[in-house]
Amino acid sequence: MKNRIYCIDQNNKELVDALAGALDGQSSEVEYRRFPDGESYLRVTESCEGVNAIVVCSLQHPDEKILPLLFLADTLKELGAASVGLVAPYLCYMRQDIRFKPGETLSSKTFANLISQKFDWLVTVDPRLHRYNSLDEVYSIPSRVVSSATAIAAWIKNQVEKPLLIGPDSESDQWLSEISNLSEIPYLCLEKKRSGDRDVQVSSDELAQWNGFNPILIDDIISSGHTMLETIKYLQQAGMNAPLCIGIHALFDEQTYQLLQGSGAKVITCNTVNHHSNKIDINSAIVAQIAGIKDQMAANKSDD
Repeated sequence: MKNRIYCIDQNNKELVDALAGALDGQSSEVEYRRFPDGESYLRVTESCEGVNAIVVCSLQHPDEKILPLLFLADTLKELGAASVGLVAPYLCYMRQDIRFKPGETLSSKTFANLISQKFDWLVTVDPRLHRYNSLDEVYSIPSRVVSSATAIAAWIKNQVEKPLLIGPDSESDQWLSEISNLSEIPYLCLEKKRSGDRDVQVSSDELAQWNGFNPILIDDIISSGHTMLETIKYLQQAGMNAPLCIGIHALFDEQTYQLLQGSGAKVITCNTVNHHSNKIDINSAIVAQIAGIKDQMAANKSDD
């Protein structure tokens, strides 16, 4: 059965090409535009009867993408695709997993329900799991999580002498510990106190013993940049070398990127979200997980 890869965002073209080559498939054009009133027009230009459809869409700026994405999934199924899977290197709407105030929307569950209704499987990279142990708690379709840790560990070992991994808070531990185990690089998590979206303070009682090491700040998401900027400032005041900032998902705008660069730090990211800071390639890891989930689903059908 043929594999066809679709996307509505040309920023994902490198991943589309990698999938087409690795899965013996082909990329298929989707005609997409907006009407003058803002509604979306979408057309699948080739027959998809009986194909395994793989839709690639990294979900930064999700509200601009979700309706076209759902339209595409529905259209592929209506036109006879045997299955429709979603590859979302960055998966949105994971932060609101509890009601912090009465009446708040549990957007992580609502979004998961939408995706689970329209797609047959999901592959993503390092989703932000706080109070969920796995995606299975909110997504009812088979899912696979790609870890960026192996690619990040390999990059650091090849590029940085005497590195020290630093996370801005305890939530970073899940990534830092894995990267540290793979690379045998020491790591340290700072303490973060947040008073608001843009009011962040970090600290540590253990930093002095690591004088002379090259600090590498790692966080899953760099968006407003305030946590990173505050951490960079703290490290500079502690007399540490100029830090390297590594983000898994580059959600920052150009102004934030320039602020980070202007702070004296170097910024690199994984290529889950297209940006000129992308230096760490994880497309091969995504391809491997897609092959695995497709084999799993084929085996499940055989058992049935």
